[in-house]
Amino acid sequence: MSLLEHTLAALAIQGLFRLLTGNWWSGAVAASAYFLGREVAQAEYRWIEVYGHGLRANMPWWAPMDLRVWPKLDQWVDWMGPIAATGAVACLLNRRR
Repeated sequence: MSLLEHTLAALAIQGLFRLLTGNWWSGAVAASAYFLGREVAQAEYRWIEVYGHGLRANMPWWAPMDLRVWPKLDQWVDWMGPIAATGAVACLLNRRR
């Protein structure tokens, strides 16, 4: 998925949560957590492949935060984009009340 697709999916999740809970922030948190968790899981797999000799047991707790497994810009924006977009929507639409 591209940054635009990630962001649109996050906004759709946020809108769904808004309908279910009446709260924009709950949707922002849910969508942001999903996309951040997805990218962290991918970073874990990259770390295991490159530094863990293919074994999850070799991975320390801090491995997903190792900057060596986040070399590409798209790996960063795939979670930052949804967080920024859903946070902005929640801020703007909560102020309108």
